[in-house]
Amino acid sequence: MPPTSPTTAAPSGDTTDAATPRPLAGRRVVTIAINLPGPVAAARFVDLGAHVTKVEPPGGDPMAHASPTAYAELASGQEVLRLDLKDLAHREQLHALLERADLLITSSRPSALMRLGLGWDEVHATHPRLSVVAIVGSPSPDAEIAGHDLTYQAVVGLLDPDTMPRVLLADLAGAERAVTEGLALLVGCATTGVGSITEVALSAAAESMARTMRWGLTQPGGPLAGDNPAYGIYAAREGHVAVAALEPHFRARLLETLDVDGSRDSLSAAFATRTASEWEAWAREHDLPVVALPA
Repeated sequence: MPPTSPTTAAPSGDTTDAATPRPLAGRRVVTIAINLPGPVAAARFVDLGAHVTKVEPPGGDPMAHASPTAYAELASGQEVLRLDLKDLAHREQLHALLERADLLITSSRPSALMRLGLGWDEVHATHPRLSVVAIVGSPSPDAEIAGHDLTYQAVVGLLDPDTMPRVLLADLAGAERAVTEGLALLVGCATTGVGSITEVALSAAAESMARTMRWGLTQPGGPLAGDNPAYGIYAAREGHVAVAALEPHFRARLLETLDVDGSRDSLSAAFATRTASEWEAWAREHDLPVVALPA
């Protein structure tokens, strides 16, 4: 099956001067991970200068149908191939890529990889310098348990029963963790000359994102849960503003400039006098952490 044309747009989020060598220039990453965590991680490797080849199944990445915008952004700057890894000839094409690669990113269950001959023991025996970041749902020995971002957030208490999450926290945190672990593997291989594998569990990423709640910082009654009048959300004349005057010098400047006593009622009355965009401009003039919420 012929490859699709590689994408040519600039890497997402990249702000590096084109003349400045990126830290992973010359490194090769192959990813067979689809949907969200793997592609987000792969996009970060592109930003860092790696050459990334994305191998998709014959039907493509489901993200292309769920959000064409997300797919285009995450695949930017990558070579994209479609291979049927159940086909021996196509698996041989993948192995030819892995022979030159430094890092492989997967997001399938271990049993699925084993059926394709892509379990760690076989991959390591064939490509001893290749390292692998295996993105899974739950840590081994529970890596076969079915789950998604919603269930991982639910288990650690990040969901309200009547509201769907606005951010896929486990997926995105897991992607960043996959990048960190991948970089660590590359450093290790540079030292030893031998590749190794790291498992990144999305459920563990969700648990790490719930730490502020576990510590009581964002639980009801906690210092960042809304009881502090200088750290909260207020209705403006039009829209809303987020106020984060936590530090004593910010709080003192906020109260002095607004000429209020610091109670929630006094702050509510003050912020109701201007629009959110006006308050944001005012805050920049006075070096205060106050921003308008998007409409």
